[in-house]
Amino acid sequence: MIEVEHLTKHFGAKYAVNDLSFTVKPGEVLGFLGPNGAGKSTTMRMITGFITPSSGDAKVCGHSIVDDPYRAKEKIGYLPESAPLYNDMTVMGFLKFCADVRNLGGNAKKEAVERAIETCFLQNVALQSIDTLSKGYRHRTCLAQALLHDPEVLILDEPTDGLDPNQKHEVRQLIKRLGKNKTILFSTHILEEVDASCTRAVIVDRGRIVADGTPEELKKQTPSGSLHDLFRQLTTHDSAHSAA
Repeated sequence: MIEVEHLTKHFGAKYAVNDLSFTVKPGEVLGFLGPNGAGKSTTMRMITGFITPSSGDAKVCGHSIVDDPYRAKEKIGYLPESAPLYNDMTVMGFLKFCADVRNLGGNAKKEAVERAIETCFLQNVALQSIDTLSKGYRHRTCLAQALLHDPEVLILDEPTDGLDPNQKHEVRQLIKRLGKNKTILFSTHILEEVDASCTRAVIVDRGRIVADGTPEELKKQTPSGSLHDLFRQLTTHDSAHSAA
């Protein structure tokens, strides 16, 4: 479970995230939507303990990321935007290295690596060097490391960014399947992913939540029943003013 409580981050006078509060329950897949610069990645970096909030807190499975960050991070599998890889390692070697970082050893390590490879459909490239992989397989390898320790919470920043339509479909279906017994928060600006994967969605704009509900509830907020129309209505104030 993720509990975000009045989370705020400012850089000087600029507020990247401004008093955000929301909850993601077990078995829920929350799509975190917003235009570029809305504060999505900054929020996720605070929830994962990558950066410190200016104020507020986030709890992961009851553990404060401010007061008890080590215990909170144990519960999280994190796929950051543009996740780094070691190009000279094989896929198998990279995942074994990540398992070591997670303090997995012996049979637990072997089983974790095998399970992650199978879950992310990496069997055909497991012994290949990462620098020989396509972008799609590199992305799957990044996702596999987030799943290694079978975390209760998954936080995925733009998990389908740069993938082709077939690869996007595979990742969306995987997120939907994993969401049946995990708590998942993933950011996107691709609105089709809400219908494809999410049980609920939040739209953020300029660091604040401007809509929160199931896909059907959000669609009902516009006469057209279109999530695209709602998104534009809630997140294009600046361009609307400049055109007036």
